[in-house]
Amino acid sequence: MQFARRQFLRVAGTAIVAPVLSHIGYAQAYPTKPVRIIVGFAAGSAADITTRLMAEWLAERLGQQFFVDNRPGAGSNLAIEALVKSPADGYTLAVANVGNAIGATLYEKLGFDITRDIAPVAGIVSGTSVMEVSPSFPAKTVPEFIAYAKSNPGKLNIASGGVGTVQHVAGELFQMMAGINMVHVPYRGTAAALTDLFGGQVHVIFDNMASSIEHIRAGKLRPLAVTTKTRSAAMPAVPTVGDFVPGFEASTWSGIAAPKETPREIIEALNKEINAILDDPKVAARLAGLGAEALKGSSSDFGRLIKTETEKWAKVVKFSGAKAG
Repeated sequence: MQFARRQFLRVAGTAIVAPVLSHIGYAQAYPTKPVRIIVGFAAGSAADITTRLMAEWLAERLGQQFFVDNRPGAGSNLAIEALVKSPADGYTLAVANVGNAIGATLYEKLGFDITRDIAPVAGIVSGTSVMEVSPSFPAKTVPEFIAYAKSNPGKLNIASGGVGTVQHVAGELFQMMAGINMVHVPYRGTAAALTDLFGGQVHVIFDNMASSIEHIRAGKLRPLAVTTKTRSAAMPAVPTVGDFVPGFEASTWSGIAAPKETPREIIEALNKEINAILDDPKVAARLAGLGAEALKGSSSDFGRLIKTETEKWAKVVKFSGAKAG
């Protein structure tokens, strides 16, 4: 009887340990083939730039190719929709960003719920946007811009990389809080919007610093203000929008997400590698050069950020009355 009991416990223990060991082995073996990261913006956008850098760093650490698949459209919601339909095996990832938090309310018919249908993996960056105009534009400060816009109601065009992007909604928030009226002109991506801003076809954009900072340094764009609560270390002389429009704040952020049922071991392994990369001083310096900061933390931390930002932008979208398809 004692022998039978010991034999049962040994077999039961093996049954419990075996799947655990198999999961550990699975995580240690990952990845064994190239990993796709879907980005919901065009090449050259801020999200594209930082994701390509992260893909290079992950490839160096893990010994497999991580490649970017650009699928712009619908404020990057097309990318998340493609993600949730992908196999949950760790070989398809996507960038979740502030645009998805905005789109949760802006779009009435989405094929997913950003707070429910993905598995947050890790944050990558947080950063500021820049309210910027061409050097030929008459206004050199935010108060001058507001005064000029009030003198020319409905005559100024505000560009964005698409309906539902942070550029779009930050602009809507600015119009509401400043009491001005501009015409929104959405483009299929930031690069096209900036090209028309250079040429004077549109007058202002609230663009992510990462995709505009080189143009600013080259004198092709004039920064009027940054959109975060405090000034950016990358451009310390540039004031905040909130200095002139009290209470205004619009931060950007992005991170990596996976399909919901992706094995926890893979998510934790990716989170560990991404945070190790972000801890590297050389990486921090590279991101700072783009006007961004490392967004370190657990997968749960990133999930909480997505939820908090979704709730925040829901209020702004509903107040503005902005709608998308």
